[in-house]
Amino acid sequence: MVNKPVFEGLIIDEQDQPVDSIYIGDEPCYVVDDAGFRRHIPSEHVDRQVLEAMGEMIEGHEDILSEQTAKMLGQEDIFSMAMISSQLKDIDKQFENLMQTGIPDDARSYMGLMGFRIRIDVHVDVLNIEQPGIVDPESE
Repeated sequence: MVNKPVFEGLIIDEQDQPVDSIYIGDEPCYVVDDAGFRRHIPSEHVDRQVLEAMGEMIEGHEDILSEQTAKMLGQEDIFSMAMISSQLKDIDKQFENLMQTGIPDDARSYMGLMGFRIRIDVHVDVLNIEQPGIVDPESE
């Protein structure tokens, strides 16, 4: 069971309005304004779509991501890169952990400040994920 909305505060609707998150009992939900009607949708529906899209972006690029992550951390030794690569290859397990804990508040705030946004429609389908610095593969 999901314990916390993963992308709380990073989701906008088709009109660029922020999407709220609330709990209905123990279940986290995103609240989308549909012409005045507030739709309450379990957050897991959106979160899994976003994590799946992120996993697809990572797939096949684990080695370069490991190398760059190690550089950013100042840990460019072979053991650190192997550990990071292993974590990336087991990304589904990492995503499951995120589904339970959510993204730490400070990391989520940083993502928001950098312009990371998830746009959803009133049916709570992900329309696009806006990631600063990411080049659209179709425009390459």
